[in-house]
Amino acid sequence: MPSKRTPPPPGPLEFIAVTLRRERERANVSLSELARRANVSKSTLSQLEAGAGNPSIETLWALAVALGVPFSRLVAPPPQEVRVIRAGEGAAIRSEQAHFTGTMLSACPPGARRDLYVLHLEPGASRHAQAHIPGSVEHLIVSKGRLRAGPTDACVELGPGDYATFPGDVPHIYEALAPRTVAVMVMEHIHG
Repeated sequence: MPSKRTPPPPGPLEFIAVTLRRERERANVSLSELARRANVSKSTLSQLEAGAGNPSIETLWALAVALGVPFSRLVAPPPQEVRVIRAGEGAAIRSEQAHFTGTMLSACPPGARRDLYVLHLEPGASRHAQAHIPGSVEHLIVSKGRLRAGPTDACVELGPGDYATFPGDVPHIYEALAPRTVAVMVMEHIHG
């Protein structure tokens, strides 16, 4: 019996195309009017909504401002319970003005507070963390070494530059897989 496979998530350009079209329609704005408001060509906007082109940070920012939405709404994929972005695999958006590339890893949802930590880990015993307050989400970026982290039943291995997010309101672990492992952890608390 063939197994059902989950379709792969849309690529960055496809996600931007769908989101841009949805936000433009939500705002009840024509392609021409949005292009005028954002000071971008109609053909550029049409290409973006078709999932083509190579949008710059400036173009996407101008479109977000013209639509009255946060930049993150156009580029950040919908949240998943456990999400991993491997080093070099995020949706990198370049600047037209400088040698600058931004890769959004996570957008802060409304009503949330974030705390920032630097973690230093060594191989040996795992750290078993109890569930934090309801609505807690953890975000990890490994800067050096390797580690295993995540909910007890859904741990992932991460290396330098990898990003993962997972619920912090369930039991979870941190385990260094290499000496002198360093990671940045952001604890997000969503207020109800």
